[in-house]
Amino acid sequence: MVDSEEFSINKSKAVSMTEDFTSGVWSEKVLVITQDYEIRGYVFMPKTGKKNRVLSDILNGVKRFVAIKDCEIKHRLIPERRTEYHSFLQLNLSSIILLRPVADEN
Repeated sequence: MVDSEEFSINKSKAVSMTEDFTSGVWSEKVLVITQDYEIRGYVFMPKTGKKNRVLSDILNGVKRFVAIKDCEIKHRLIPERRTEYHSFLQLNLSSIILLRPVADEN
């Protein structure tokens, strides 16, 4: 069992790690179309290159999957199915038909 003091320490470490992570990456809100789904969420890339190359770097990189955070998933083939919301999703790059930036509504 974790006591409240230990929980507070671990929580503050997690917040610190999140702040460190987000300060070292570019984020981009995107729309991803696959054969079955329409996905909106955020992708991230290290701040090693130019911000305007985030999406092309993801598609042309050596990794086979892209991580998408805070995503909304709509079913294209069965539109009456409820929209799903997930905090994290790994998507295989070979399933992407279209990937484009979208304006952030906030």
